[in-house]
Amino acid sequence: MPGWGPPQSPPGKRTGLIVGVVAAVVVLLAAFVVTGFVTPGFLLPSRDGSGTAVDGGAPVTSPSEPPSESAPPPSGNVTIPTTRTPEPHRATPLPDPSTCSFPADPNGPAAKQATRPTDGPQPASGTVGVTLRTTAGDIVLSLDRALAPCTVASFVSLAQQGFYTGTKCHRLGVTDLQMLQCGDPAGDGTGGPGYTVPDEFFPGLAYGRGLIALANTGQPGSGGSQFFMMFGTTPIPPTYTVFGSISDAGLAVLDKVARGGIASAGNAGDGTGPPRIPVTFSSVAVG
Repeated sequence: MPGWGPPQSPPGKRTGLIVGVVAAVVVLLAAFVVTGFVTPGFLLPSRDGSGTAVDGGAPVTSPSEPPSESAPPPSGNVTIPTTRTPEPHRATPLPDPSTCSFPADPNGPAAKQATRPTDGPQPASGTVGVTLRTTAGDIVLSLDRALAPCTVASFVSLAQQGFYTGTKCHRLGVTDLQMLQCGDPAGDGTGGPGYTVPDEFFPGLAYGRGLIALANTGQPGSGGSQFFMMFGTTPIPPTYTVFGSISDAGLAVLDKVARGGIASAGNAGDGTGPPRIPVTFSSVAVG
């Protein structure tokens, strides 16, 4: 969410954002059959407000709204807002340090096995600078431990292990869901690090330009390595952990990628797909 729509309890490992509410499991299964998708995954919301697997998982559509068949806009014809979404803040600060646990992913072997962060206390204050060096340009992030100490600890650990090096961003949305989804070692939205990250979202979260959030499968505590960077409109429910912000220079890189357009519409059925301008991580530097 990001390459997938809202997550379904999937046997697969795709990561995505959930946009929309599905009334029953039967309806969800029916949606999979009708749309031809059988592999669940990480989800992100679709352009029409329906759920769509985001991290590479199959999209889940609303029973009242079929998947969008419209093609993404041509390169360059993308409207991108220039105003940043305010960075969220917790009304009640988390305990500092906060206790985190990173259980093994129940969905099977990882596409690329990583060493799990140590369970236990993690700092819940301060920020961490991260530079994503990509084939499209450098994207500098500021990760906020006060927002999501466990998510930041996991991201920093993966970066320091070289987990993200060589991976590509597999899902771009340029219309209503304006984000770039990355972090999957499998490159198709189904991969993860072999462990899960606890949810750290909270009521009232608003998503949009300049924020970075963790993708999930729609199931509790199903985050992993996949994340999405928002450069524009992102109308999704507050069920994705926001853990930092993107620099102005980083947003300029994302804007360039967005204006380059989508190479081909993916299986999400919501107009998202791989970016025409490839975004592959050559390295991820912490500090």
